[in-house]
Amino acid sequence: MTDKPTVGMLGTGIMGAAMARNLLKAGHTVRAWNRTRAKAEPLAADGAQVTGTPAEAVEGADVVLTMLYDGATALETLREAAGSLRPGAVWVQSTTAGLDQIPALAAFAAEHGLVFYDAPVLGTRQPAEAGQLTVLAAGPEQGREKATPVFDAIGARTVWTGDDGSTAAATRLKLVANSWVLAATAATGEVVALAQGLGVDPQDFFDIIEGGPLDMGYLRAKAGLILGGGLTPPSFAVDTAGKDARLIVDAGASHGVRLDVAEAAAERFARAAALGHADEDMAAAYFASFEDGQPGS
Repeated sequence: MTDKPTVGMLGTGIMGAAMARNLLKAGHTVRAWNRTRAKAEPLAADGAQVTGTPAEAVEGADVVLTMLYDGATALETLREAAGSLRPGAVWVQSTTAGLDQIPALAAFAAEHGLVFYDAPVLGTRQPAEAGQLTVLAAGPEQGREKATPVFDAIGARTVWTGDDGSTAAATRLKLVANSWVLAATAATGEVVALAQGLGVDPQDFFDIIEGGPLDMGYLRAKAGLILGGGLTPPSFAVDTAGKDARLIVDAGASHGVRLDVAEAAAERFARAAALGHADEDMAAAYFASFEDGQPGS
């Protein structure tokens, strides 16, 4: 068997397109599909076979890689492709899904003879483009010879969390990690907004924390996007961040954990989206601090 499996790439948004390009650079054959075909078309110049349907994308694929909006979308898309799925193919499910959705995805895989890997990734647009994502993976030993070359092409590191993807072990870790990322993002927007509201130069805040335990590269990067007007193209969009925040709240609630910060972040992302910032970088949650979406209001 070749060490360069043919990959059916389903979902070519911010993350999926970058992952597809790195698969192509690594020598994989990639058949790409996206619901809005225009988002997949640029991949043709990189060597991808752009298809019109999910079924065409997975035809003959050794590995099916899903990077879609949520678990329900991933399941709907695989159902559309069911007639073309090859028994024994690996399904690398990298969409950030809810804990309650993973068992249904795993059950679909079992029904169609697919080897299921729960494999969300950590990272945003820039590390995705550089092939520097961290892959969180759970799935059986048998089949990893197909999955590993894909993980190696899209990521700098693979962290194995178990040998049964249906337990959602990788997704659990992803939601924990994202809870921190989204909390830090929301807090960054609030600290900039509060400084401006109180007539404080945000740079004075950065100066007093510089080099200390409260200083963070992430804080400075996201604040820089807010203050410098660099919210497009997004590294990770407001709308998607809001979806993940809701998944985190639901996951906590289902396990007896109340997540007040995550719940507030979800509401904050929703307000920013309603103000017209849904497709901007998630740092644009900053605008939710103001009644009419503008500082000084």
